[in-house]
Amino acid sequence: MSTTKIKTTQLWGKNKDDLKKQLLDLKTELAQLRTQKVAGGANSKLTKIHDLRKSIARVLTVINATQRSQLRIFYKNKKYLPLDLRPKKTRAMRRRLTKHEESIISEKQKKRQMHFPQRKYAVKAEA
Repeated sequence: MSTTKIKTTQLWGKNKDDLKKQLLDLKTELAQLRTQKVAGGANSKLTKIHDLRKSIARVLTVINATQRSQLRIFYKNKKYLPLDLRPKKTRAMRRRLTKHEESIISEKQKKRQMHFPQRKYAVKAEA
């Protein structure tokens, strides 16, 4: 059983199986401490519950972050990206036209620009 807090730097180097095993160990230890709490354990053991919960959160964070980074690599050159990997932004920004869509000019607009171009005026500069 672990006695000290888990450092996140130690977790990044581990593979998924090691992380899952460590998570299982932490959860079993937490369950034991909770039963001791109900039975009326010492205060030193009760304070350890907090550290265990935070350690479990750290392990889960590392697992999720590595999984998301692997998914980003997998979907890198694909046409579509899963919704949770897309940039959040705001609803209006997500629905806005892309730069390419904004630059497209319709046939009607092209004809209008060709036949009625912007007029150029020679304006005398005042001295």
